[in-house]
Amino acid sequence: MTLQRQLGFWGFCLGAFALFLYLFSSVLLPFIAALILAYLLDPVVDRLEKLGMGRLAATCLMLGVFVLIFVVMLLAAAPLLINQLSALIAKMPDYLARLQTLVTEHGEPLFERFGGAGRLKEMQGQLAAGAGEGAKWLGGLVTSLLSGGQAILGVISLLVITPVVAFYMILDWDRMIARLDSWLPLAHRDTIRELVSEMDRSVAGFLRGQATICLLLGLFYAIGLSLVGLHFGFLIGILSGIINFIPYVGSLTGLVLGVGVALAQFWPDWAMVAGVVGIFAAGQFIEGNILQPKLLGNALGLHPVWLMFALLAAGSLFGFVGVMLAVPLAAVIGVLVRFALRQYLVSPLFHGYRVKADPPGEVIDP
Repeated sequence: MTLQRQLGFWGFCLGAFALFLYLFSSVLLPFIAALILAYLLDPVVDRLEKLGMGRLAATCLMLGVFVLIFVVMLLAAAPLLINQLSALIAKMPDYLARLQTLVTEHGEPLFERFGGAGRLKEMQGQLAAGAGEGAKWLGGLVTSLLSGGQAILGVISLLVITPVVAFYMILDWDRMIARLDSWLPLAHRDTIRELVSEMDRSVAGFLRGQATICLLLGLFYAIGLSLVGLHFGFLIGILSGIINFIPYVGSLTGLVLGVGVALAQFWPDWAMVAGVVGIFAAGQFIEGNILQPKLLGNALGLHPVWLMFALLAAGSLFGFVGVMLAVPLAAVIGVLVRFALRQYLVSPLFHGYRVKADPPGEVIDP
């Protein structure tokens, strides 16, 4: 097969996959979640098998433990999170009015000194209008999520369908991998296996490490903000931990929300506001110097800018399913790009020589 036909074949496969995701993204969420769950739990099931436990028993045990932990965490945290979210939405207009007052009191003298008093009032009007629209949109979104039939159906499908699909995937995981391996083209089987192994190490290391980091940071922020007495501190902390899989976005979002609520709640007590800032600074120090080197290292091998682009692009194209698949797809593309770059660096196109046809393989320098 010529290079042109190979590129055409793989381009067609990529296009068909993207079209499939686009058409069925609304129903793929429980299946993608089950696939990720099976991918993460399969190594543990394999280890239990090596210890003498049957595949079926090991699958039931691991899936049962996971579901039990998930249900306990959901029952323990969900009521508090929902209550705090509803209260935060109700208090948002008061907080915004308080912050606007603080900006007026402390910012107007500075603007007057530089001749921008009129500009300050204009900015305040725009900020108030935008904040009001944002609060109204957020309240409507939460209400629709909590009351919409489609959202309820989606939650039920996640809680019911995902464990069932994950059970069958874990049970048949080794057979599925063996079947896919048997379909690889014989001429390139070793190369493809090497690339897939690199992808597996990258994706597995990132998913397990980043999930642990998000959990630990979320608990750290939630407990710390709650201890300093910040209103809705538990909600802000958990939200910061969940969004932390996007580099810098989770901590920055939590910092903005936390400092905003702290200013509206504690002002003029600068010590309490500084305490909230200190919690996020400590979290960033712990993440950058302890958690990431120990749990993540260079597992993904992707620049944070590329990762953020992948998350935003996949999310805009395929919704939440795209967000779930963005990191694995970014890792796969990264491995393929690095492989293509290695091939280019040893190719005649890079070195600038040509190869004679007779005798074959003889190199002629330009």
